[in-house]
Amino acid sequence: MTSIARLLVKLGLLLIVAGGLVYLLGRLGISLGGMPGDMTWRRKNFSVFFPLGTSILLSVLLSLLFWLFSRFRR
Repeated sequence: MTSIARLLVKLGLLLIVAGGLVYLLGRLGISLGGMPGDMTWRRKNFSVFFPLGTSILLSVLLSLLFWLFSRFRR
C-alpha cells in the first residue's frame, strides 16, 4: 500500500509543478492555445475549442522527453 501512496504523492507534486509552469507561462504572455491546427467554433450562445495542434505538439514533446529519460536510466 505504501508504493501506491508514494506514486500518488509524486503524481500530485508533478501536477503542482505543471500547473505552476502553465500559470507562470500565462503570466509571461506565452500561451499554448491558438496554434495552427487548433479548432474553434463560435456561435451566439457558446463556443467550442479543440486544441488538436497543441495536443500533437505536447504528445511529441512528452514522447521525446520520456524516450530520453529511458535512455539515461539504462
